[in-house]
Amino acid sequence: MGLGPLNAVTLAQARVQAEECRRQRHQDIDPIEARNAVREQAKLEAARAITFTDAAAAFIKAHQVSWRNAKHASQWAGTLKTYVEPVFGSLSVQAIDTGLVMKALEPIWAVKPETASRLRGRIESILDWSKVRGHRGGENPARWKGHLDQLLPKKSKVRDVAHHPALPYHETAPFMAALRDREGVAARALEFLILTAARTSDIIGNNRDDVSPMMWKHVDLARRVWTVPKTKNGSEHLVPLSNAACNVLKGVAKPSRQSDDLVFPSNDGLPLSNMTMAAVLKRMNAERKRDGKSPYVDPKSSGREVVPHGFRSTFRDWAAERTNFPSEVVEMGLAHAIGDKVEAAYRRGDLFEKRRRLMDAWAEYCAKTTKSGATVIALPGKKSRARQ
Repeated sequence: MGLGPLNAVTLAQARVQAEECRRQRHQDIDPIEARNAVREQAKLEAARAITFTDAAAAFIKAHQVSWRNAKHASQWAGTLKTYVEPVFGSLSVQAIDTGLVMKALEPIWAVKPETASRLRGRIESILDWSKVRGHRGGENPARWKGHLDQLLPKKSKVRDVAHHPALPYHETAPFMAALRDREGVAARALEFLILTAARTSDIIGNNRDDVSPMMWKHVDLARRVWTVPKTKNGSEHLVPLSNAACNVLKGVAKPSRQSDDLVFPSNDGLPLSNMTMAAVLKRMNAERKRDGKSPYVDPKSSGREVVPHGFRSTFRDWAAERTNFPSEVVEMGLAHAIGDKVEAAYRRGDLFEKRRRLMDAWAEYCAKTTKSGATVIALPGKKSRARQ
């Protein structure tokens, strides 16, 4: 058995190695086989070693077929490249510990809690995948319960959740009257959005969630139905149209329209931008301020000016406080996903006819007007009276 070349191993070192080999032989261990086993183990460890960046790429490749669109994969890769790679992207997944995970999360946990929370979950998933594939062992340093929850505050405690400012439902009718007096495609799109309690993305589209903009092929005016081919939740949704909503569509329809034409196009024929309907609200508020009137604000949201998405909350508050429609009808009218998996498995219908009655009632409420010149004033302890 060779112990090494003369120019690399001294006589003293050779004597020590030889003595160790004799002890192994005394223990019935073949020194040559033992040395080869150590070398093979070192090769195996090197083969098993994989950096976090490589593990992340492999994880995304394995799971992206189950994700809704390519944008989701790019979001994963983007957040990992921005916040993780500079910290431990080049390190072996086996070397990643709690200290390194905290080093990546702490700088953004307080300033970007939503992003930080998603990032933590992504790190945890990648390290779990690495463990199952045999690239690391031990506990996952990115797990939340019983681990990072002791080191970081809950996301909900970092700062208050900022809800979309919504108009109080009792102000909807006068707002809608003012909106109907405005011209332009954006004003009609906003009116239609309010009457259907739809998401902005259902009308103008959303590349992030692969939601296409509203087209005439999605509308059946004869049956008073609007088919949203893919909502934010990834499923088709049938929206019953009230007469008021149909009138909005008839008002923007062109005789020469094609099935693939946009219902609410911009001046250049493209889908409306995300800020177009919000701009209508800003102009309405600016005009009210010039006239010495109070702007349209949400008193529950620090007096912030209302936004288009907030009208879904307006609709939800009205349905809960002024109607007897069941909660599940209202939630399905908002195209909300069913949170309870058991209930979702057994509920097969879409409650369409009940939702039609709901949307008709909402349109009627949006069109309500008080007597000309009359203002309803609530007097403490007495019934409301109308004063001229």
